[in-house]
Amino acid sequence: MASAFGSRTLSKDDVNYRMHFRTINEQQVEDITIDFFYKPHTITLLTCTVLSLMYFAFTRDDGNPDNNLWVGLILVISFFLVISVLAFPNGPFTRPHPAIWRIVFGLSVLYFLFLVFIIFLNWEQVKSLMFWLDPNLRYAKREADVMEYAVNCHVITWERILSHFDIFAFSHFWGWGMKALLIRSYGLCWTISITWELTELFFMHLLPNFAECWWDQVILDILLCNGGGIWLGMTVCRFLEMRTYHWASIKDIHSTTGKIKRAALQFTPASWTYVRWLDPKSSLQRVTGVYLFMIIWQLTELNTFFLKHIFVFPACHALSWCRILFIGIITAPTVRQYYAYLTDTQCKRVGTQCWVFGAIAFLEALACVKFGQDLFSKTQVLYVFLWLVCLAFITFLCLYGMVWYAENYGPREKSFSECEDSMCTEPDDAESECRGEFETDSTTSSSTRKRRDSVNNTSINGVEK
Repeated sequence: MASAFGSRTLSKDDVNYRMHFRTINEQQVEDITIDFFYKPHTITLLTCTVLSLMYFAFTRDDGNPDNNLWVGLILVISFFLVISVLAFPNGPFTRPHPAIWRIVFGLSVLYFLFLVFIIFLNWEQVKSLMFWLDPNLRYAKREADVMEYAVNCHVITWERILSHFDIFAFSHFWGWGMKALLIRSYGLCWTISITWELTELFFMHLLPNFAECWWDQVILDILLCNGGGIWLGMTVCRFLEMRTYHWASIKDIHSTTGKIKRAALQFTPASWTYVRWLDPKSSLQRVTGVYLFMIIWQLTELNTFFLKHIFVFPACHALSWCRILFIGIITAPTVRQYYAYLTDTQCKRVGTQCWVFGAIAFLEALACVKFGQDLFSKTQVLYVFLWLVCLAFITFLCLYGMVWYAENYGPREKSFSECEDSMCTEPDDAESECRGEFETDSTTSSSTRKRRDSVNNTSINGVEK
């Protein structure tokens, strides 16, 4: 009967592959001591959602059509996120709680569907939707229409330099600190920083606000904001990488101060991954994957500026900073899953969050092209071609330098590392299965940890609770 339906018995490799991919795409929390916060409670959640829906449906005044649309939209989003908590995968992280990352993935799916919807509207419908969201956008103007850029660059005064250190400069610095935490590589961070400044030069004919004075671009942007943020992020990375992780259950902590401290530490990583994007034996596919990573990163940054220029909203508007914050949040699991796909030979496909992020980046670019045809009709193809060539050349130099440094000055003994919230199913195969990429302590025996400590000098002795 089984053969009649075309079914087959899964081989051991198939089972191991599916289990390995699940640890990357849907990480589980082991040895839970506070069961209430990790049990599904599906019936209770269903009861609460139905009762709340009944309350809002029969108690509110529905005489205002605009208010009805707002309430209906908010409730649709809210109930979709409830379904996300119940049905969507955890992703690669479980801190501070898996439900938070399920909600993040649910929001990314909603944004993806919204972009699909936007693409099939015309310009008048898009503007009407924006004016319905915020009527003040009717009076918004492009920054390039009211400001001048790269003027009097030969005039360099302390007053002029200090005027550039505003909230945007701080957000620039802080943003690069977060990027360094995600990428965890000096080489890639500096390459993205330099290539982004080249991107501004090559797309300056389309976006006038990309025009900057040389001292603003080189000293303030690359060296101070970008360099300072990269240094801060990598310093935090080194601290977290060298730290010994030993997690005790909050039930085993008797002092009030200790319980509060343990609760606060729930918002920190359960463990830390030693990231190595390239090594001397990297394949061509892995090098190409890193180059694609650079292209998508630049595309996401470009979308930020094209969106606010084409759809006309200022940088300080909620549409701008909420999108930047949202993209920053979903980038964390995306980079983690893409790194696993790129460096782990057992991972044959990208995680769901990484897939959705890639779709969002290309849909944003597609929306910009569709509704900015007048702008893109001025595109100089030669500049775009030179941009791609320069990006490929600089990326190649970066990768070659990273491999050369790894061969001559890289760590010799650290052949494998801890991975955040990863799981090796068999302790005896921990070294062979996770070598070079992913390893955790949640199911490994004490003897395995001792063997690892003798090689890696970093131990994670506890389990997540």
